[in-house]
Amino acid sequence: MKNNRDDVPFSYHVKVGHISANPVEVHVEADANELKALAETWNIVSVDNLSADLQIARWKRDGVRIKGRVKAKLVQSCVVTLEPVESALDESFDQIFVPEGSKLARQAGNDAGEMLLDPDGPDLPETFVGDTIDAGEVVAEFAALAIDPYPRKKDVEFDGHIEDSGEDDKKPSAFAALKDWKKD
Repeated sequence: MKNNRDDVPFSYHVKVGHISANPVEVHVEADANELKALAETWNIVSVDNLSADLQIARWKRDGVRIKGRVKAKLVQSCVVTLEPVESALDESFDQIFVPEGSKLARQAGNDAGEMLLDPDGPDLPETFVGDTIDAGEVVAEFAALAIDPYPRKKDVEFDGHIEDSGEDDKKPSAFAALKDWKKD
């Protein structure tokens, strides 16, 4: 979210100056061209639907908070059979944006200079440049994170492969030859 680009497949620009402390409800939905571009970007068969209901509000003094729920229907290739697999996404998200150079974007470290992050805590604020944030790109990013990287058709097993047990890979022990020696 560092810059506003024209090459993003799904875009909905929000003017930061027009955002108040009271959340604004926005519904965004991708059109046919955007759905096709998203499918190419995500390297999947097709995206049939992508929509999101957003709440956009001012955060602290200069920041913006975008909360929402993204829903999508898409078709991927099964990793076993390569047949089409339909799936549905329904993910909620909460992202904070602050202007580039803001003190709120910096994370304090410990004495060793390491950043301390709570994996279960809130995400660090993203930064933006200028006076707009692309909420459509945020929706597309969170949808992409929810896509199953290994889709599989129901009740399909991956067979016909050989699994190596690793037993033959063991190097013989230097003492293995001694076990056959007998003491007279």
